[in-house]
This record gives sequence, C-alpha cells and structure tokens, in this order.
Amino acid sequence: MPRLSALYVHPLKSARRLSPASAPVEPWGLAGDRRWMLAARDGRFVSQRDHPRLALVRVEPRPDGGLLITAPGAEPLHVDAPSAERGDPLADVHVWGTPFQAAEAGKEADVWFAELLDADLRLVHLDDPRRRPSDPEYAPGGTVSMADGFPLLLTTTASLDALNAHIAADHPGDPVAGAPLPMARFRPNLVVDGTEPWAEDGWRRIRVGEVAFRVVKPCTRCVVTTTDQETGVRGAEPLRALGRHRRFGKGLVFGQNLVPERPPGRIGDVLGTLHLGDPVTVLEEGPRPVPGR
Repeated sequence: MPRLSALYVHPLKSARRLSPASAPVEPWGLAGDRRWMLAARDGRFVSQRDHPRLALVRVEPRPDGGLLITAPGAEPLHVDAPSAERGDPLADVHVWGTPFQAAEAGKEADVWFAELLDADLRLVHLDDPRRRPSDPEYAPGGTVSMADGFPLLLTTTASLDALNAHIAADHPGDPVAGAPLPMARFRPNLVVDGTEPWAEDGWRRIRVGEVAFRVVKPCTRCVVTTTDQETGVRGAEPLRALGRHRRFGKGLVFGQNLVPERPPGRIGDVLGTLHLGDPVTVLEEGPRPVPGR
C-alpha cells in the first residue's frame, strides 16, 4: 500500500522547509504552512522566482507564534506574530492576482530582509487565513494560505525517480547535468512512496491516514524548481526534462494540488493529523491525461 514518506512545512513562503514527523491539517493547508510571506511595496508576493537566495533563509516557529529567522551572513531575527485583533496594521497584498489583507510584521523585519535581498520588501503574516479565498473554479467556498493556489501539494517518489531517469537519459555522458534531483526542488507538502510512476495523474480523491482530500489540479512548474534548495544556485533542470516528457498543453506538470475535505460533524479548524507512515488510499480515480496533448 502507498504510504506517506515525508511531510514538509514552509512557514515563510519560498524559504527553507521543515520536516516534521506529523502535522495537523487545516482547511487552508498544513498547520503553519506558508502563513508568512514577503511582499513588494505594491503588494505583489515575492518568492524564489525573484530572489533565489530565499532558499537559504531558515525559519523556526516559536511557541508564542512568532519566528526565529536566520540566513548566512546575517544576524538572527526574532519576529513577533502580528495580529489585526491587537491593532497591528494590515497590508493589501496579492498572490497571482488574488487580493487579500495580511498583518505587517514591522520595520525591523522589513529592514532585515531589505539588507539580505537588496530589495524594498515587507514581511507579512496571514493571521486569519479565512481572508484569502481559494480558486472558485476548483475549490468554491474554500480558503488557502499564502501558497500559490491550493492548500496542499502532493508528489510521489516513483514519479521523481522516473523524472530523474529522463534527466539522466537527456544528458548522456554528463554526470553533472544528468545528476538526480532531490524532492526538495519541488517544495511539496506530502510525499508518497509505493506507487507506480505518475499514478497520481489519475487520482481524484484520496485518504491519507484519517484525512480525505480532493485532487483538484495538476501542479504546473516554474523556474523555482531549477533552484538548488541548499545553495540558491539555479540550473536548467528539471524544466528541460519536464518540457520534453511532462508537457500538458502549455504547462509543465509535476505533482498534484489537494484540497482537504471536512469530515461530517467535525467542529473546529483541525481536520485531522497526518503522520509519517500513514497509509494512502485512493478513493476515486479518473483517466490519466497523456503528455503532449
């Protein structure tokens, strides 16, 4: 049976991942995932697309809800969690055209990131995730954190192995260009072992442990996947290999976006807790799309 082999939480959008052994699931994603974000002064979200050095920023949640942020060559930064309820100012921000409001972390954090990335940025916190609606075409009435579009992203190790085989075959005799890529390049939340390659293309509903999810949309990939998450240095892969072998229409696909289902009668925001080793059950399947069509 397929099983959950890795969990990843990204407290700050586009910064370094955490790898917990378990994680509560909320309607807008894993608890603590992508609840903080950097934004330009015009409100546009900022990510590794703009600043690949964000891969080197480490973020540790504090028990009081704040963050400890570190990066090479910078002094540690302690940030308290801002909140509109306490009177902290709200900033108008947007992620891929979806506008919402987030609480400003304050000048000290803004200066720290400005010096690190040489850019005029604001650190903001989604203190109330209900402020950002999810895509009504795929998740009507839902909410999402500061993730690109959906609460969770799932990938499988079998598909990564298949993609790495394509990369090696596309670069014969070049051990550097053809080197296998780690899963961290794709910044998922859930990683599943024990499937066939690309089996997730046909999933429509799954259960992981005690939580059911709708598989709503393939994840189209961008330049962030070419960024080494340990060094912040960019290369050419996997976009070249995805372009050759995983092109669906105009998108290069790796992974599937998930929306959690609220169990009947469940009260509160925690829908269940995922644990490493949880079984993954496919509840509903559909036809697998064919690349290149």
